[in-house]
Amino acid sequence: MEIEHKIIASLCYFSIFFAPFLFPLIVYFVTTGEVRRHAKRALLSHILPFILVIVVIALGIALFDNAAAFYTVVVGIVLSVIVYFVFFVWNIVQGIKVFQ
Repeated sequence: MEIEHKIIASLCYFSIFFAPFLFPLIVYFVTTGEVRRHAKRALLSHILPFILVIVVIALGIALFDNAAAFYTVVVGIVLSVIVYFVFFVWNIVQGIKVFQ
C-alpha cells in the first residue's frame, strides 16, 4: 500500500478524536480497495458503541416502571463505557498498525 493510502486509512481510525462518523464515511465513498476496507472497519468501530448506548437508553425507557430498571440501566451504562474504551483503544492500535 502506498504511503498516501496508509495515511488516509490510518486517519480513518484516528478520526475517533476529531470526526468519528463523518471522516470514515466520506473516505468510504470516495476511495476504493484497501483504504475503503479500513474506512468501513473504522466506521463500524465508531458506530457500535453508539448503538449500544441507544439500546441502554431504550431499555431504561422500556423498564421505567420496573423496580430492577435502575440496576439494568446502571449495568448497561458501565458496559457501554467499557465497550467504548475497548473500541477507542482498538482504533488507536489499528491506526498505528495500518501506518507501519
